[in-house]
Amino acid sequence: MVYLKRKIDDFLRVWKDTADRKPVIVRGPRQVGKTESIRKFGLENYEHLIEINFVEEPKYKLIAADGYKTDDLIKNISRIDPSKEFEEGKTLIFFDELQEFPEIATALKFFCIDGRFDVICSGSMLGIHYSRIESNSVGYKTDYEMYSLDFEEFLWANRYEAAFTEELLTHMVDLVPFNEVEMSVCSGLFFDYCILGGMPAIVREYIVKGTFEGSLSTQRQLLADYEEDVRKYADGMDQTRILNVFRQIPVQLAKDNKKFQISKVAPGARFKDYRGCIEWLADAGMIQVCYCMNYPELPLKGNFDESKYKIYFADSGLLVAMLDEEAQEDLRANKNLGVYKGALYENIVGEALVKSGYGLYYYKREDSTLEENFFVRTAKDLIPVEVKAVNGRAKSLRTLINSDKYEDIHYGIKFTGGNIGFENQIYTFPYFCAFLLKRYLKGR
Repeated sequence: MVYLKRKIDDFLRVWKDTADRKPVIVRGPRQVGKTESIRKFGLENYEHLIEINFVEEPKYKLIAADGYKTDDLIKNISRIDPSKEFEEGKTLIFFDELQEFPEIATALKFFCIDGRFDVICSGSMLGIHYSRIESNSVGYKTDYEMYSLDFEEFLWANRYEAAFTEELLTHMVDLVPFNEVEMSVCSGLFFDYCILGGMPAIVREYIVKGTFEGSLSTQRQLLADYEEDVRKYADGMDQTRILNVFRQIPVQLAKDNKKFQISKVAPGARFKDYRGCIEWLADAGMIQVCYCMNYPELPLKGNFDESKYKIYFADSGLLVAMLDEEAQEDLRANKNLGVYKGALYENIVGEALVKSGYGLYYYKREDSTLEENFFVRTAKDLIPVEVKAVNGRAKSLRTLINSDKYEDIHYGIKFTGGNIGFENQIYTFPYFCAFLLKRYLKGR
């Protein structure tokens, strides 16, 4: 099976070279490649990989019967499977599907203090249980958030290495437009990424076959798996409400006003009844919530209205998979996004921001047409980010930059299908550069 290079690979290598390393918990939604990456790292860097999957082998939930100290756990693991070898300094213990047995996080303190063995835990739906995991291991672990492939990892999968990414960044920094070949190649790759999303199983299939063949059925199976997770893990909550919210996202993103309206989900639906559903989906890593700022000024955190928000899919491929049959055929055959053009590009830029480490915020002034898709910040600036389906006039962006009311805003970023440009303090970049925004701003 083709292994797709991931950013977690470098993280784990650096972690292993750190003298006082703590156990790692890799969080992320299902099917984003956590197990595959950790297993490969373990096999390549340790003489012994002890892999315990609490879903496939629930008997291992008994290993804590005598307590959570390292010697007690190892003794019980060896009783269940005497072939597992524990050699000090040369063994990685990998607890997978942690959501099925979050109590094992209590052991991380003892592994950390003991220091003889390296430990990595991972699992989907960890956000749901994270208060339990955190209380059991606070101060004795390192967290790593893993997502589906971002566009840079998608480029790696297509054999475009780091030098290619650096070239894109240099174009942005120097404000040098891409030539016709560069625009054609990058736009084509980016559009394929828009259709596929970043789930490894789908990207791998595309890389091997060189076509979209089978990608839709794989996407829809992933959707079915996500919905099954809702039914399995949403204990004590209204599963129907959670699924109604999830299924309503594409409909609401297709509107001009993309603010998510609970009243549209079901007759008589109210925010207070559905708030927990949205939090559950976000904790599960299935969606990203973009909150409306009270006012476009720093700081971002705390400066938002939690009752006003947009909802995006954590992976844009899920949005594509939820389109109807006709739209699917048109999209793959003619690369025509139709009514979902704005929604998909907005979702994919939001996704790129989250995968770069940003939170999502937007602004809509109630008494005017002023509205901005996203905001990011540097140490001293608040930067509005606009996503345009067509390269038109950015009226709201110009207002935010030029008005004396918004003291923290001095320039803006616009992502379009067009080339690089700069005019009236607005930097314009192609969509395919969105994944580089944080690196670009860092150098300013």
